[in-house]
Amino acid sequence: MHIVDRRTLLTVPLLGAGALAGTAATARADGRGTTDSDRLLRRWAADTWRSLDAMTVASTGLISDNISADLAGHSGHTSPTNIGGSLWSVLIARELGLITPGHARSRISRTLDALETMEHHEPSGMYVNWYDERDGTILRSWPGTGAPVVPFVSSVDMGWLGAALHVLAQADPSNRRRARQLFDRMRWDVFFDRDVASQPGQIVGGFWLEDPQREGAERRPLYADIEGADVWYHSAHHYDTAVSEARMVTYLGIMTEQIPPAAYFTTFRTFPPDWDWAEMPPVGEWAEYEGVTVFEGAHSYRGMQVVPGWGGSMFEELMPDLFVPEAHWGPDSWGLNHPLHVRAQREHGLDEAGYGYWGFSPSSDPHGEYREYGVDALGLNPTGYFSDAEETDWHHDQPVPRFGDGVVTPHAAALALQYERDEAIENLSRIETELSAYGPGGFHDAVAVRSGVIARRHLSLDQSMVLGALGNVLLDGQLQEWFATDEVTERLRPVLAQEVFHAHG
Repeated sequence: MHIVDRRTLLTVPLLGAGALAGTAATARADGRGTTDSDRLLRRWAADTWRSLDAMTVASTGLISDNISADLAGHSGHTSPTNIGGSLWSVLIARELGLITPGHARSRISRTLDALETMEHHEPSGMYVNWYDERDGTILRSWPGTGAPVVPFVSSVDMGWLGAALHVLAQADPSNRRRARQLFDRMRWDVFFDRDVASQPGQIVGGFWLEDPQREGAERRPLYADIEGADVWYHSAHHYDTAVSEARMVTYLGIMTEQIPPAAYFTTFRTFPPDWDWAEMPPVGEWAEYEGVTVFEGAHSYRGMQVVPGWGGSMFEELMPDLFVPEAHWGPDSWGLNHPLHVRAQREHGLDEAGYGYWGFSPSSDPHGEYREYGVDALGLNPTGYFSDAEETDWHHDQPVPRFGDGVVTPHAAALALQYERDEAIENLSRIETELSAYGPGGFHDAVAVRSGVIARRHLSLDQSMVLGALGNVLLDGQLQEWFATDEVTERLRPVLAQEVFHAHG
């Protein structure tokens, strides 16, 4: 079972986005080697930073989960993912000259002050999923509704905070020791269930600190061999697909030697070919790595063979790649699949569905609150993540359906910049100018392309993905360079290098 958890600005010349639509491939360079497209990306970065800055509570250094397009107020909740995103965003803002190094140091220091004093699960060093960003206290009732919240330690949430702290320890010498102390106390094996059929084990969704009163929740000792009070795990909540945001937790566990390298291979590339209820029959072959037998499967789509995720969304495929140089370290796996996934998303939006735009990933819902969007053909989930508001279902053995009001999210196209820079810039430029899904804080979170309805808000996670992607493109993979220390490279690269996906275009 798969689960989903979820101002000091340098003036940047404003370049009309429309000037680049359709011409990114012929961007001009000025005398200093800066292209028109670089200046556009820097403007987007500056505006994106403005929204992230507005979301941050100055007194605590903690960032809100979301903010409206007018950049006013705070949401009343934040998460470890949001906090991690704010930390790497500060680093990118510093490197792009949007804030001074001194400003960056002080902002980071305030955030670390909060993390050092916030209530958390001390035996594992892990934080729960929801806090009030205004004072750092654990939420026990939901803002606006008063619904009770049982503190839950999310593996995915902690993966992004852990990645940010590791990066911070390389990128900010003045805060290195404190970031390293917070990271070193984290035990990634508390998320590693060895008592599953897929040996040596799989990552779980997390655990509750208190009885959640939910079916399937069981009180038991921590999976890790450490002392501490019992917690509540859900026996069925495992991340069992390879193309998943949860692989960051596996990476952190392997590089700290708390999780065995073989764990990387226990997740599904596709479901086995004899599972007749899956989204589509896969193509592929069996292989073995680290003693684990793996079905190297792929989905066939528009002349491509692509290893699918759970829902077929861009962030499942590419968010871990912001930090881990997956395409470089796994040239026969992620090096094939990442560009194919981007191409498949682009062709779905432009050619198959005829939306005129592309980039599908969980985001704000222009017609509601929040929803998982994706390309159905690229997902294992039989019920699908859909690309339109009508939830038009795609079937591999039926004619292409008539798609409705497609919903695109700019963070998905931003993540694609590393693989299709020109196409992603053109797409984002037209989302800004033609769909008007842009404001003082950068791109709005999502837009329905046919009705024109815009989710006029910013999610801090999505904005930090946008800024992280822009930073990697403008700064030659800076986040990946910070992440891939010699020690991490030595432990993690050989794991990724072995695998050969059954993927090709």
